[in-house]
Amino acid sequence: MKTFLQKSKRWLPGAIISIGLIILVLRAVNLNEIASAFKTANLTYILLAGLLGGLWILVRSVVWRTLLENRPSYRDTLISISEGYLMNNVLPFRLGELGRAFLLSEKTDLKFTEILPTIVVERIFDLIVSAAILITALSFVTDAKWMQQSAIASGGIILLGIIALYFIARNQDWALGLFDKLSARIPKLQELGGELVASLLAGLSVFTDSWLFLRFLFWHLFNWGIAILQYILIVYAFVPDATPIWGLFTLGLAAFGNAIPSLPGAIGTLETAIITAITILGGSASIGGSIAVIVRLFNYLFTGIIGFYGFNTEGETLSGIYQKLMDFRKKQN
Repeated sequence: MKTFLQKSKRWLPGAIISIGLIILVLRAVNLNEIASAFKTANLTYILLAGLLGGLWILVRSVVWRTLLENRPSYRDTLISISEGYLMNNVLPFRLGELGRAFLLSEKTDLKFTEILPTIVVERIFDLIVSAAILITALSFVTDAKWMQQSAIASGGIILLGIIALYFIARNQDWALGLFDKLSARIPKLQELGGELVASLLAGLSVFTDSWLFLRFLFWHLFNWGIAILQYILIVYAFVPDATPIWGLFTLGLAAFGNAIPSLPGAIGTLETAIITAITILGGSASIGGSIAVIVRLFNYLFTGIIGFYGFNTEGETLSGIYQKLMDFRKKQN
C-alpha cells in the first residue's frame, strides 16, 4: 500500500488534470458539429499537413543527430526518436525521453549519459521557440497584458536556463569542482555521481562548438517552420477565412499544453490548449475539437509507424521496454 501511494504521487496529479480537462472538453464540444466540420473540411490542406507531419519527424531526426555530432547513423537516430515519441504517447512519466536515450545507447557505442544531455538541450530550445511563437501571436490576438507578460516571463526564465547551461558548458572544471565540494560529505554520491556529471557535461558540447551550434540552430528552426506551416494548413482546412496568426497561436498554446503534467500523450491538455486557442480567436469549441483530432492523429501516425517498426525489428515490446526502463532507473538511483 505504501509503495502504491509513493508511486501515485508521480502519476496521480497528471491523471487528475487530464481527466478533468477531458470532461470539460466533452461538455464544451458538440460531436455532431465535429462530424459536420469534417464533412466540409478542405481535404487537400489536411493531406498536405499530413505530408508535413512526415517531413517533420525526418527533420527532427536531423536536429537530434546534429546534437549528437552525427555519431549515430541517421537510421538509428530516426528509429530511436520515433520509438521515444511512441513511448511518450502510451507510457507514463514521459518515459519516451529516457527511452530513446536508452535505446540509442543500445544500438551504438554512445553512452546513455552522453545522449541524455542532448535531449535536455533539444527540449530547452523547444520551449524557447514555442514561447517566442506564443509571444508573437499574442501581440496580434489579444490585448490582455497579463497573458503577454506571462509568456514573456516564461521565455525569460527559459533563456536564463540556456545562459546557465552555456556558462556550465564553458566552465566544466569549475562545475566538476563544485560538485566534488558539495558531495564531499557523501562519499557514495561522489563516487557514483562524479562520472555521471562528467558525462553530462561532455554532452553539452553544442555550447562549446560554434559551428555545431549554428548547424543545430538552423535545423531546429527549420523543423519548427515545418510545424508552423502544418498548423496553418490544418486550421485553414476547417476555418477558410483564418489568418496565419491562427495557426501560429494554436501551435504556441498546443506546445505549452504538451508540457503540462498529464496522462501519456498529453491527453486532455493538448485538446484543451487547441480548443482554447480557437475559441479565443473567434472560432467554436467544436471546430477546435476537430482541429485537435487531426493534430493528435498526425502526432500518432508517423512516429507510431516508425516506432513500431523499430520495436519489431529489435525484438522489443512496449511492456518489455517499460520494464527495462524501470530496472534501469532503479540502478541509476
